[in-house]
Amino acid sequence: MIMRLMADRVNNLGPSVFAEINALARQHQAVNLGQGAPDFDAPPEVIQSAVEALRSGQTAWYAPSIGTPALRLAVAEHARGHYSQLVDPETDVLVVAGASLGVFYAILGLVNPGDEVIVFEPFFDTYVPNIEMAGAVPRYVTLHPPRWAFDPDELAGAFNSRTRAILVNTPHNPTGKVFSQEELALIAELCQRWDAIAIVDEVYEHLLYDGATHVRLATLPGMAERTVTLSSAGKTFGVTGFKIGWCIAPSTLLEGIRRVHEFSMFATAHPLQEAVATALAFPQSFYDDLRAFYGLRRDILLRIMHQAGLEVLLPDQLGAFYLVVDFSRVFSGDDLAFARHLVTAYGVACIPLTPFYSPDHRTEGQKLVRFTFCKREDTLRVAEERLSRLQARG
Repeated sequence: MIMRLMADRVNNLGPSVFAEINALARQHQAVNLGQGAPDFDAPPEVIQSAVEALRSGQTAWYAPSIGTPALRLAVAEHARGHYSQLVDPETDVLVVAGASLGVFYAILGLVNPGDEVIVFEPFFDTYVPNIEMAGAVPRYVTLHPPRWAFDPDELAGAFNSRTRAILVNTPHNPTGKVFSQEELALIAELCQRWDAIAIVDEVYEHLLYDGATHVRLATLPGMAERTVTLSSAGKTFGVTGFKIGWCIAPSTLLEGIRRVHEFSMFATAHPLQEAVATALAFPQSFYDDLRAFYGLRRDILLRIMHQAGLEVLLPDQLGAFYLVVDFSRVFSGDDLAFARHLVTAYGVACIPLTPFYSPDHRTEGQKLVRFTFCKREDTLRVAEERLSRLQARG
């Protein structure tokens, strides 16, 4: 008799494409423009706040399971200041170990086996495994290049009596798409028509370019009581290693998420929560400077892509810190082969897009890869020098 080594729910998972590409990049000392992890320091005030919290003698023990009072209040104040959203820090905020875990908790806490969850593809690679591990069924709606628009009729057709939730990521990873007010209004109308909830991942909420505007779905009419909003400190403040995120939802929805959190991780790092509370109190000038900081890097990467003969597929409004490109002019293989080739032959890493699609739609991403520009300027300059040979050599 052969012993079973793993549960069926994880039998078909991974390894993640990020694990493979990152390992290959390390092996070949490649410039890593794949994973969305900044290679520069966090704001000094945030680091200093974490140090002070560690030295205070007050943060060596567990934080309250729902999050420290300072951070929950900071999350609520941030929601009020940026979106005019009224959030009760005592009942409507839960601190979690990063937004990705928050998405998983929301699905586990609010979705039953057999329920359907609508997800836009290409999708961040944890979403569908999260849905399937909860015993639910993903229903896919495709974002079509080059503008990454969805068909309103396709979206409407995905909703039915089994729909429990729609998972929305805006600004969107991997495409950078910022969902418009009109698109979100349609999502809101369909959620209310079919009595569905919205789980919204907003980790890139402050990374916007050329006048793009982020609209919080929870603030649209009729959506406050049926929306779970997730965000984190990692992308905005350059502290991806902190893994501090939060859920905002009415207490009626948050209770299910809280129960999953309390009986799994229970609490997140106490001193880092204090540091993130400091970060969320930054003035508007910080966010203005942030857009300019990343806007410069976006422009550099755009130039690099054009010079290398890669076609950039830009949405109507760009956010996050990624560019998706079509490489078919310079390489005849598929996306995974191109990503491996780029690391081994040119010393630059990117992420292939087929893992962000459902099995039936993988061909949509076979000529596409994602690059990130959340890097130091000198990192991007090295990538530019290496990729300058790409078009000529093919």
